[in-house]
Amino acid sequence: MRPIATATLSLSLSLLIAPTFAQAATNTPFTPDDIAWLRRDSFGLNTATVTQYRSLGRKQLLTKQLSDQLGDTLPAPIAAQINSYEAFHTPLDQLLISLQQEQRQLGAMPDGPEKQAANKAIQAHGNEVGLEAQQAALLHAIYGPNQLKEQLVWFWLNHFSVYAPKGRVRWELADYEQNVIRAHALGKFRDLVMATLQSPAMLEFLDNAQNAKGHVNENYARELMELHTLGVNSGYTQQDVQQLALILTGVGIAPVDGKPQNFNPKMAPLVVQDGMFQFNPQRHDFSDKVLLGKTIKGSGYDEVKQAVDLIVRQPACAQFISRKLAEYFVADNPPPALVSKMAHTFQRTDGDIAQVMRVMFESRELITGTGKKFKDPSQFIVSSVRLAYEDAPIVNAQPLVSWVNQLDQPLFGRITPDGWPLDGDAWSSSGQMAKRFDIAHAIGTGNNQLFTPAGSTARAAGFPMLTTRLYYDAIDPYLSKATHDALTKATSQQEWNTFLLSSPDLNYR
Repeated sequence: MRPIATATLSLSLSLLIAPTFAQAATNTPFTPDDIAWLRRDSFGLNTATVTQYRSLGRKQLLTKQLSDQLGDTLPAPIAAQINSYEAFHTPLDQLLISLQQEQRQLGAMPDGPEKQAANKAIQAHGNEVGLEAQQAALLHAIYGPNQLKEQLVWFWLNHFSVYAPKGRVRWELADYEQNVIRAHALGKFRDLVMATLQSPAMLEFLDNAQNAKGHVNENYARELMELHTLGVNSGYTQQDVQQLALILTGVGIAPVDGKPQNFNPKMAPLVVQDGMFQFNPQRHDFSDKVLLGKTIKGSGYDEVKQAVDLIVRQPACAQFISRKLAEYFVADNPPPALVSKMAHTFQRTDGDIAQVMRVMFESRELITGTGKKFKDPSQFIVSSVRLAYEDAPIVNAQPLVSWVNQLDQPLFGRITPDGWPLDGDAWSSSGQMAKRFDIAHAIGTGNNQLFTPAGSTARAAGFPMLTTRLYYDAIDPYLSKATHDALTKATSQQEWNTFLLSSPDLNYR
């Protein structure tokens, strides 16, 4: 663990850091290409990332990341913290059963202060399990050993965005992140789409749990094509949306009230259930449909699988997903030639996400674009904490969530289903930059409660020391003159930390 200073510096900064530089000079220097690649491969540099790169080399590291050989194992204190969260140690069906019981008790109560208090308690409980999902996602991003996968998890969470405050979604977020997005982040895109299609969080957020024959709801069908797979202006029509909505009738969530479901004997064999997901054939429209010019015979759940297969194999899907990935990792306006190569691989490999990512991370375009992609709020916060505190185990993740909220990018907080913007212009206003400076100051000075248990009144442990071998090897040689000039004006280590973390250099990837 990197030591955290506990007192204000009394020596000049130049005297403090000179021995560190001499020690760093003995290391083989990184090339600019090394640093450029690492800044895109991880949320942000830290010693563990650099050591991993030196040990394995770029090619082997990429292979291990894309084949998921590095795993998701977190440092023991962080894993224990996440496992202590109710949202992660309680199965989703049990969470929803408990919620339903609380709601029934509430409904039986007479109006009055006691009922109001009970309702507030239910809402507070939902907020708490939702907060646990947010905290876990941030802790995974900071400490996850496979940083490329961690970035993909965040990308897919945003791409298949759900809104926490709607209905029961808060209770379903931990399951959504762990068992839907994380479990399929590096697999086939079709499997990822099917996993989101079956997830209670998505079914409730986009209303397909209410989609039934005679009461058709088109919300999810529209967003499945427009936002999740094909993109706007990709050739599908309103009739395709309507036909897909009919295909999706009966796709919903299994009831948790414990009452037996009475299916028509002819329909019972057509029921499909997987965890909380249920296809109810009695709510399904069995008419034949025509989707994207192809006839799909009315047959039940098999229609859904045929429709998803048809959609994800469209050239427009390969192009749309490849461009969004390149926009997140490479540039606001990614090079068309790179997107074309990625899309070709997407089609050739039947939507193999890992192979598409390999094309991107072996491309020259990834490296030549370094320093030009502005970090979104979550990238800024995660990279700053990784650099400042290395592997020091955070015991209170609440400040992380608060910072993301302050920067107007709350996880699971986008009310519209399009996800947060990927372009830098959305996150570089003067107000945004002022907030980033405040957060950099909180991280750089240690005045942040990350290492103080929630509810404790104890003082923070101290401030981080950023003038390390890592800094001189992998950061200092690539800073702009303006940033170097600003750092020379710092009068304390805390101020120096703040200037570095808030500098333009560290706000770009």
